[in-house]
Amino acid sequence: MNRDELADFLRRSRGRLTPRDVGLVEGPRRRTPGLRREEVAALADISADYYMRLEQARSPQPSAQVLAALTRALRLTVDERDHLYLLAGHRPPEGARAGEYLRPSMLYLLDRLDSVPVQVLSDLGDLLAQNDLAQALFGCVCTVAPEDRNIVLRWFAEPDVRGHFAPEEHEELARQLVADLRAAVAHRGDDAASRALVTRLRAASPEFGALWERHEVAVRRSHPYRIVHPELGRIAFDCELLATPAADQRLRIFTPPPGGTEALDLLRALGPRHRHGTPA
Repeated sequence: MNRDELADFLRRSRGRLTPRDVGLVEGPRRRTPGLRREEVAALADISADYYMRLEQARSPQPSAQVLAALTRALRLTVDERDHLYLLAGHRPPEGARAGEYLRPSMLYLLDRLDSVPVQVLSDLGDLLAQNDLAQALFGCVCTVAPEDRNIVLRWFAEPDVRGHFAPEEHEELARQLVADLRAAVAHRGDDAASRALVTRLRAASPEFGALWERHEVAVRRSHPYRIVHPELGRIAFDCELLATPAADQRLRIFTPPPGGTEALDLLRALGPRHRHGTPA
């Protein structure tokens, strides 16, 4: 159980809600942003004193029943619910971890999906493999040390990397990367690898530190990309993400939006190039 992180997440989740969100009447003298502690406690059917101790990091470990009640009271998403359980020391069921090594089945998929760009990432953002079209799209990482082939680290530690993405999307992409990493760190139980990565990111980027303190959590599953390719200019792709049962390896498949197949044809013509790689 991580009492401090649990307390912070509860406080911030409570602060994001309004009485109207949970069917309560907002009085004229209300000064508290978000819900009051007493309101959350009543919605969860637990004592106000117990909930206060949770937010002050002074409580014993809450039961799974209490966490389920808090999930309903705070209107948490599935990702936020899992995050809550993990912080409270109740790990959600999961399969065996795949680790850093690609299983033969994953390599088979990577070889067969050769008509679109495909990458394999770890849950922490380490680039484990990519096919030729992904290399043509994002670049080769052959000039990057293996320990630096992390898309979150490169986004925050290498300013030039952002030039490969539409400027109007930089702020949102940064938030998404940090929220996704926050979910992965909690899912891993704050292990040595995740602690080392977060420590390194905090040292490298004040921007990362500020976003990390917001305690936003959201697993990226599908999203559009607006890429500024050095030879093709602006091109658009949609990304779908498939995860292993333990969710620590992710197959990312990039497909063109309707009517956008021309970009794929141009990438095939380029073939893999050994320029300095960009993150995804």
